[in-house]
Amino acid sequence: MIFLKTFNNSAALVKDDDGKEEIVLGKGVGFGLKKGQEIDESKIERRFVTTENSNEVKQVKEFRPQTIDITNKVIEMVEPLLQTKFTDYQFLALADHIDFAVTRINDNIDIDPANNEWEVKNLFPKEYAVAAKVITLINAELGIKLPKSETTFMTYHLVNAASDDAQVQETMQITKLISGIINIIQFQYQITIDTTSFSYSRFITHLRILLVRLLRKDKKKNPQLDPSLLSFTKIKYNKAYETAERIATYLHSKMGWTLDSDDKFYLVLHIFRVTSRQ
Repeated sequence: MIFLKTFNNSAALVKDDDGKEEIVLGKGVGFGLKKGQEIDESKIERRFVTTENSNEVKQVKEFRPQTIDITNKVIEMVEPLLQTKFTDYQFLALADHIDFAVTRINDNIDIDPANNEWEVKNLFPKEYAVAAKVITLINAELGIKLPKSETTFMTYHLVNAASDDAQVQETMQITKLISGIINIIQFQYQITIDTTSFSYSRFITHLRILLVRLLRKDKKKNPQLDPSLLSFTKIKYNKAYETAERIATYLHSKMGWTLDSDDKFYLVLHIFRVTSRQ
């Protein structure tokens, strides 16, 4: 693999044995090399097959030299904690976010994420806790103090990494919808749901999967349930059924979605569990 040019100490443009250009990332990966020299492949941590004018190259060129290093450290900490694996493009998205966050703090700009810290913290407690550790790490490594709002934004990136390449905007939209659903349930039952319970955690996971499928208009892979099951739950779990119908109306008014009998059936069961184990 031949070195072509360096973008910074942790990013370089190279050419592989087939003549294809790649961006390679890694600490000191292009340090001290001249065009045409062999690159130490053991230093490569990420690579992108690309062209010199691609968006990836433009992104990497604009990153601060320390951005790649801190992003690697963040991912090394996060992956075992969340038992997930960042793709190369999730890496770039995270690096881009960190780099821009540093720019904002240097320019004294704080973006309030629509005042939804409470929702994010309670809907994604594990990711939020890890995000707080990430912000602490970034602050310590770069000698800065990112605003508290960055924990919320970082949580979105961590949720994405564990959610099949969802986009940040998509995650924010899903967060708002889930918050609305939880509010409906709490209003219907006049309770405050225990967000630390196992039933709540399973319910949130179910909602995330359901809403991602509806948002992306994915077709179901599983066979449909017997329609009579929904009629059974209507009788046995009447209040949960009524609440599920209100949620269906809410999703239709907000997004134009129509829940089928399977969706409602599973909603009823989750609503019953999350409200009966307080």
